[in-house]
Amino acid sequence: MKLVTVYTAFNPAEAHLANSQLQAAGFHSVVMGEGAALGIEGYALATGGILVQVPDEEAADAKLLLRSSEDSSAEPPPLP
Repeated sequence: MKLVTVYTAFNPAEAHLANSQLQAAGFHSVVMGEGAALGIEGYALATGGILVQVPDEEAADAKLLLRSSEDSSAEPPPLP
């Protein structure tokens, strides 16, 4: 089973939030690279971030879910 990165974060809270959203929707997601990214200050950027990955066959749907989640969390327009 090949894992594909569907989300990259530079802090563990964001990575685990995305992972939780995916798992709640039934995806088989994992967080990778958290230990290396947190080892030394600034390593998250140097290592390419903390990766949220899913099996290849789930990648397209997982990206769609995360994208729709980001769109729905946008600030609503001001009231007239």
